[in-house]
Amino acid sequence: MSLHEDEKIKRTVEILQDKKGLDITLLDLRKLTDTSDYFLLSTGTSEQHVRSLAGEVRDKLAEIGEKPWHVEGADSGRWILLDYVHFVVHIFRQEARDFYALERLWGDAERTEFEDRWESETETETEEETSFEFSQF
Repeated sequence: MSLHEDEKIKRTVEILQDKKGLDITLLDLRKLTDTSDYFLLSTGTSEQHVRSLAGEVRDKLAEIGEKPWHVEGADSGRWILLDYVHFVVHIFRQEARDFYALERLWGDAERTEFEDRWESETETETEEETSFEFSQF
């Protein structure tokens, strides 16, 4: 699924997709808890990628007047949490996402998965684009 009725969540998904966030998943917690309406989860490929994803979300949402109420983990790069009160963005390294298993912990939540916009270079390159010649000395 590529759209969501909440404009801020929709924008956040687009930001994560544009920065090549992986396995973007939205958990609808409205029927399960009063602490937050949604958890939005994404995975980064490295600690730098996790920090970059979080920074981009924070900067782009600030441009539309949405600033996080609370931020955790910004220094570590393993799991960064951006709390926007009615939705919380969790950006993980894969190992941390597997360990904390929020999808399993909130297994009763309605889940929406968004497509990855990332393709490896080998998937998009043709043989002609990757051929090269070595020069001789």
